[in-house]
Amino acid sequence: MSEKQADPDMKGWLYKWTNYLKGYQKRWFVLTNGLLSYYRSQAEMLHTCRGTISLHGAVIHTEDSCNFVISNGGTQTFHLKASSEVERQKWVTALELAKAKAIRQLESEDEDEEDVGEAGVDDVANTLKVLTAKLEDLRTCHDLILKHGAALHKSLGELEALEAGSHDLTAKTKTVNERATLFRISSNAMINACSDYCDVSSTAGRKWQRLLQHERDQRLRLEDMVEQLARQHSHLEQEAKEQMNHTMPPGHSHSEDEEETEFVDAVEELAENFIVHVNTGQAHKRSNSNVSQLSEEMASLNGSQATTPTEGEGPQPNGRPKRQRRTRVPDKPNYPINLWSIMKNCIGKELSKIPMPVNFSEPLSFLQRLTEDFEYSDILDRAVQIEDSCEQLSLVAAFTVSSYATTAVRTAKPFNPLLGETYECDRTDDLGWRAISEQVSHHPPIVAQYVEGSSGWTSWQEFSMSSKFRGKYLQIIPLGIAHLHFNNTGNHYTWRKVSTTVHNMIVGKLWLDNHGEMEILNHQTGDKCCLKFIPYSYFSRETPKKVTGYVVDSDGTFKWFITGMWDEKIEACRVTSQSMRGGKPVYETGPPKILWKRNPICPDAERYYNFTELACQLNEPEECVSPTDSRHRPDQRLMEEGLWDEANAEKLRLEEKQRATRRRREAEAEAAAAEGREYPAYSPVWFRKETDDTSGALIFRYTHEYWDCKERQDWSRCPDIF
Repeated sequence: MSEKQADPDMKGWLYKWTNYLKGYQKRWFVLTNGLLSYYRSQAEMLHTCRGTISLHGAVIHTEDSCNFVISNGGTQTFHLKASSEVERQKWVTALELAKAKAIRQLESEDEDEEDVGEAGVDDVANTLKVLTAKLEDLRTCHDLILKHGAALHKSLGELEALEAGSHDLTAKTKTVNERATLFRISSNAMINACSDYCDVSSTAGRKWQRLLQHERDQRLRLEDMVEQLARQHSHLEQEAKEQMNHTMPPGHSHSEDEEETEFVDAVEELAENFIVHVNTGQAHKRSNSNVSQLSEEMASLNGSQATTPTEGEGPQPNGRPKRQRRTRVPDKPNYPINLWSIMKNCIGKELSKIPMPVNFSEPLSFLQRLTEDFEYSDILDRAVQIEDSCEQLSLVAAFTVSSYATTAVRTAKPFNPLLGETYECDRTDDLGWRAISEQVSHHPPIVAQYVEGSSGWTSWQEFSMSSKFRGKYLQIIPLGIAHLHFNNTGNHYTWRKVSTTVHNMIVGKLWLDNHGEMEILNHQTGDKCCLKFIPYSYFSRETPKKVTGYVVDSDGTFKWFITGMWDEKIEACRVTSQSMRGGKPVYETGPPKILWKRNPICPDAERYYNFTELACQLNEPEECVSPTDSRHRPDQRLMEEGLWDEANAEKLRLEEKQRATRRRREAEAEAAAAEGREYPAYSPVWFRKETDDTSGALIFRYTHEYWDCKERQDWSRCPDIF
């Protein structure tokens, strides 16, 4: 690489926001190879870098004439200020070009990695062909040198015989003859060297061929071993299930006392520094019908779910009849596929870059999957009516856990949304909320969502994630922040989702685990809820899928204890008193109360992707929705209808169309930069990019224009993405 190529794309002084005490501080910035680094001075470049941000997954946002912000997936944010508007534009243009270059370079590397196996074999074969051709040329030269050398000697011999009487001519002839002899000796040496080269090259070629054949044999043996292990693993699982069915007594079920004991044990394990005593005396009082009070309470809490929207009869409160919605999707076809042949080239790659066929997906986009988080929105409807902020927070915690209810059996990957793709879900008539989501960024992938409930709550979020496939498992780390606001009290809650790991990606049955810690903060009162999703471990005695947590007020006083399982139910008990015993605080609580319980799944749901009834309705065709709505996506619709081969072909077409659009924008941006013009960055349709006043991070704020445009059927601003 030349020195010119190694020079920075741009360097200079900028002002960087540090904190509220020091404000903006002057720093020396260097942009090179898709990385923006800064130093306190130019001299520090030799030894100390103060910070670096990668532009590959960054969002660049201009605030005013001199200020701009660079954010990398919520993990890093640089607030910068230039000395003038012209200087700011120079930096923004250079940053956008560097980002586009970094994306192209990364995608080029991914393509090289995908083709390395086939290309390696082809390169060796081509090399052997070239060597063989060159060696044939050398043999031809060898024959010509022998032929011309013999002719030269013959001619010189005849010359010497005819002119033997001349002394000078004889001397000159002898000189020419000596030179010809030297030429013959040199030619023979070259011929010998060429013969040696031919032997060495031929030997090396045969060795390469043997090595390649060995690698092919090893690869085939490895694939056979993986398939054999998968069959053995499946057989052992089946035997284990049959053994468990034989050993479990008929009619066995947990008694109420056992359930109470489980709750008490779970709460007492919340922390090592305090003791919790749960008062279960009132937890299960019997009524005259011999039904526990807790069960009656549960029935009242889930009364809205007792009759599903599809079974309802009669008009809605607005006088219109309920819409008849479908309760399932077509069965999943049985398409055989070689898993290892696809997954072997994906190890170490970002999830969004893995070229997966639809065989590993479910017929929903990620926009629809994110909307599914509000299946248990009745929890928020109950929370609106709670005046105690800590009790309300416990319900919010139950709602956050409920979004993981079906993930244990939903291991298929949703479709990655295209840039500009949207999804609306208006369930105001039956579920009491409506949502709009949009894919607002492609690098990094970001989904913006806004949901409003009829009972007086709103929720919004920007969802992005970091993911890596490691061969045996796939790990997904959410990066965005979710918000929830109650209009009547002004309580504003925020939280981040926990990590998800999909195990047995190659061998055995796929299974999923949600794990990590979640902190839910009420910015209005200072109340806080801490939840811990306990990770599964072969060596742990913890109950799988277990969740524990507590709610404290702004003073740090414990108000509620929470426990349950993220795919079954969440219970909570209120703290009634506190005392000290042996230097440790002891908390007395009231009886446990069920905050959320998962709706049962249809017994044959496994035949159609383990969808719940709401999931089945998310992709149901609707009239008058935006042309960019996920319901119009052709590859997803073909997959739902069971036409997987056609769906795969359509998926490739859409992805290539998106890449062509991106390349066109990059070319236009480079042309504008060369001419000194400002090229506008991509802007979402229904959300506006700006800086959050609370966190200082880049957010996408809803413009509140979608539903008005839908009512007018004005979709003129929507891009052509399908």
